Amino acid sequence: MKQGWEIKKLGEVADVGAGNSAPQKKELFENGKFPFFRTSDVGQIRKGFIETSVDYLNDKGIKGLKLFQKGTILFPKSGASTFLNHRVIMNVDGYVSSHLATIKAKSQIADDRFLLYYLITIDAKDLMQDIAYPSLKTSDIGLIPIPLPPLPEQQRIVSILDEAFAAIAKAKANAEQNLQNAKELFESYLQGVFENGDWETKTLKEVAKVFGRGKSKHRPRNWEGLYGGNYPFIQTGEVRNANKYISSYTQSYNEVGLAQSKLWKKGTICITIAANIAETAILDFDACIPDSIIGFEVDDKKADLNFAYYLLQYFKAELQKLGKGSAQDNINLGTFENQYFPFPTLKEQQTIVRQLDALRAETQKLEAVYHKKLQDLEELKKSILQKAFNGELMVGLNYYEKTTHK
Repeated sequence: MKQGWEIKKLGEVADVGAGNSAPQKKELFENGKFPFFRTSDVGQIRKGFIETSVDYLNDKGIKGLKLFQKGTILFPKSGASTFLNHRVIMNVDGYVSSHLATIKAKSQIADDRFLLYYLITIDAKDLMQDIAYPSLKTSDIGLIPIPLPPLPEQQRIVSILDEAFAAIAKAKANAEQNLQNAKELFESYLQGVFENGDWETKTLKEVAKVFGRGKSKHRPRNWEGLYGGNYPFIQTGEVRNANKYISSYTQSYNEVGLAQSKLWKKGTICITIAANIAETAILDFDACIPDSIIGFEVDDKKADLNFAYYLLQYFKAELQKLGKGSAQDNINLGTFENQYFPFPTLKEQQTIVRQLDALRAETQKLEAVYHKKLQDLEELKKSILQKAFNGELMVGLNYYEKTTHK
């Protein structure tokens, strides 16, 4: 450790506590003007400064509640959000939920933002007695060891970190915008293809060998006994997260599960019709699907598989408008079957697919570059923080500006 630094417990250099129990009556929030910070508000910021909340308390709502000062650090301490390691610092005075630990530096010996930057490096899982029950005691948070230099050195480090992270944030914003531009380039081309064609319209079942939903018979009492076999079982999330092809799965059916479903062939196009409507992907292996997914096998004498996929990508927004339901939107199979889509000749379809595949490959290369840039920037932030708390942060903004532009 650098000379002049000490190891202190967080509770020795800061007041560590917790927020207030959330008021339950709706009228206590009507026309509210005092921010009431919850874990969900912290989750919107993740790391940094927080000054607005979804809920605001009125004069009646704040009675009996503790007011926390600007500069208080909020640290999720209960529930699933604890694992996310969000750390924010209040930029205004306000009221805080009991699910958040509150940390305010003792101003004579510690700087609020120095503590914030250090706590960003702490993984809450390392503080838990049992990760099956995500909860932290404020007393445990108070025991976090923190390397502490003299106050002027803390303030110097904070100044460098503020500038370095501002440069990184700017670089990230540029990379994220470039990533969005790459995606919009492909979407724009896709739009041009399907808006400019004067083609015959057909329903999907006119160009498919098989068209229908994943079977859903009544589950046996021991429905968990369906799982753990040799037959991949695709879930809606795996369709939503697929990059055109579904190439992996997390669940599988055994023989009992297969009897409750059907094995769809590799090359089947899957379309979600409940929850996240109209997400589309192609099976890269034989698999079972639930009744929340439509599966159809394109007749290769009538349509090109990849053309049908791109077609559904383009009409995604239109299909989503068909969703109805009280609890969650879904598309009725009959409604979906009656939709008409433009289909050029098979030869034209194949030409269009070659063009779209080539552009998609180029945009994916760009996306990979920008994703790598974002990952590198996150690693740079970790490296800078590590150097800061090892007493090795000796350079200023110019170095980090150059680093982020490599």
